Amino acid sequence: MVILRKTVAGLSRASLGHFVMRARRAVGLSGTVSVLVTSSSQVRRLNRRFRGKDKATDVLSFPARPLGAGESRGLAGDIAISADIAAHNAGRLGHSAAEEVKILLLHGMLHLAGFDHERDNGAMARKEAKLRQAFRLPVALIERNQPAQRNRKSRSARSGAARGTA
Repeated sequence: MVILRKTVAGLSRASLGHFVMRARRAVGLSGTVSVLVTSSSQVRRLNRRFRGKDKATDVLSFPARPLGAGESRGLAGDIAISADIAAHNAGRLGHSAAEEVKILLLHGMLHLAGFDHERDNGAMARKEAKLRQAFRLPVALIERNQPAQRNRKSRSARSGAARGTA
C-alpha cells in the first residue's frame, strides 16, 4: 500500500507501488510493505513518538513484530519518507526527487529485512549499492554518507569522545 500525502514530481502512487513490489522481491522480503510519503513535520512527529528523537529525518522504517511459532508473514513493515527532505537532497545531489524517494525506499526496505548499517560491518551498504545499481538509481544513502561518517569517527577517536548511535 502506498499513501502519497505529499506530491513528488515525477512520482505517482502507481509507479511507486510498482517499485515497491520490485524492490521487495529484490530485497527478499515476504509480506506487505506499506509506504507513506509525507511532510517533514509528519515524519518528525513519527520520529518523536516511536524513536524519542524530536527531529525530521529522511526515512523511517517500522519492521513488523517478530513471528511466533506457526505464524505466517502478512506484513513486512511500514516505511515513512519525508518528501520535503527527499526533494531537498535530490536538488543538492543533482537527481530527481522521484529517484531520491526510491533510494530512501530501498534503504528502508533493507532495514525491514533486518539490515543495520550501524552494526553490520558494511553488509547493508554493499547490498544497497548492488540494488541501487540494479535499479539504475544514483548514489545510495549509505554510500553518500560514508566519507562524513569516517571523518566523524577519526575526529572522535582523536578526541576520545564517545559516539552514540543514531
